Amino acid sequence: MHVLNDPSDGAGGQPPRHILTPSTLNRLVRGLLEDALPLVWIEGELSNVARPASGHLYFTLKDSAAQVRCAMFKPKPQWLRFKPADGMHVLIRARVGLYEPRGEFQLVAEHMEPAGEGALQREFERLKAQLDAEGLFAAERKRALPRFAQRIGVITSATGAAIRDVLSVLARRWPMVEVDVLPVPVQGREAPPAIVSMLRKAALSQRYDVLLLTRGGGSLEDLWAFNDEQVARAIHACPVPVVSAVGHEIDFSIADFVADLRAPTPSAAAELLVPDTLALRRHLDQLQRRLVALQERRLQAHIQRIDHLLARLQSQRPQARLARDRERLKQLHRHLLGARVSQSTQAKLRLERVHARLLAQHPRQRLVLWRQQLDQYVAQLHRTMEHKLERDRLMLQQSARALHAVSPLATLERGYAILFDAQGKVLRSAQHVAAGTSLRARLADGELPLQVGED
Repeated sequence: MHVLNDPSDGAGGQPPRHILTPSTLNRLVRGLLEDALPLVWIEGELSNVARPASGHLYFTLKDSAAQVRCAMFKPKPQWLRFKPADGMHVLIRARVGLYEPRGEFQLVAEHMEPAGEGALQREFERLKAQLDAEGLFAAERKRALPRFAQRIGVITSATGAAIRDVLSVLARRWPMVEVDVLPVPVQGREAPPAIVSMLRKAALSQRYDVLLLTRGGGSLEDLWAFNDEQVARAIHACPVPVVSAVGHEIDFSIADFVADLRAPTPSAAAELLVPDTLALRRHLDQLQRRLVALQERRLQAHIQRIDHLLARLQSQRPQARLARDRERLKQLHRHLLGARVSQSTQAKLRLERVHARLLAQHPRQRLVLWRQQLDQYVAQLHRTMEHKLERDRLMLQQSARALHAVSPLATLERGYAILFDAQGKVLRSAQHVAAGTSLRARLADGELPLQVGED
């Protein structure tokens, strides 16, 4: 390598002792850059994005004041989880270097991600580790859900697809359950405080057996309200069991880890909250068949024992005792048959009562009651409006009479007059009114022209 150490070399027509070539200088600068800045994180806006057939990725990273050329060499562009495009705001990890053939400063990117998503992910991992260390995720503090929940509070957006899925599944599986939709925003800055407030209100109401916190899928930023620390602590402090179903199966949030149960989707959460009516009915039918079979086996065993006893009696041939025992045997047999019929009848009656309760809780029955209540409320509203209009009419009449009593027109009707000068101003004093001045007198039924005479 040729290095020019003395700037005075070459003066006076003498050639310098050490000369740098462009390639040598570029290698020297490249080495200095790579040694001083091995790896850096840079955030900026993409422009001039190019994907040649070689598989490399070339682009410019810029901000409002500067820009720098960048390259990402094959196969790293194929590992990206998104497609870079002009105008995107990204965060890259890169090596600082020099492109020697053109002597241009450049960055060689090793990793690229959308700006903001990486920061959110790091914040997610930080908060997750903190709350885990505090014991908010401990399995021993998680509570079992009630087997037959009577009232469920669903904390979600009232207009999202998640609530429609939840209500559809609950109506299909267990129509007798009461479901209250507790609407909150599920995205944006106002979402976390709204969710915290609704969790507290639901707990204070002591109305619900279980709460479902849910929303549909989205990006990490869309789901960020459920990664809020205050939301996590509100779930942990809630005395009512909380089920979390945020996003899709692959989405995990801080709320999922703190909740008593995490469901992969809103629909799956609804299935976990209530039993299946058809499955329960099949189970009841199975229990009834087992009960009947058990009764038949016991009855058969009693019959066999009685037959054995009868054989022993016949072998001893005591005729009177045998007759009494035979009669008692018939009574016992009738009693056993009656007990079997009675138990079967009771089981059927219990099953019919359960079925009647299911029908009584059917949404159609509740809709009839709600429609009757609505008709009563409408009639009451009409009566209230009519009473209010009548009171307002009477008040208006009273106000009109009071206003008329103090009106100048009422004074004129009693024989008084109002005098106006030529400019139309009301004359309030006789002073300074010269003789010959033209006036107008306003009476109740019209006006009169007047002229002031001399005394």
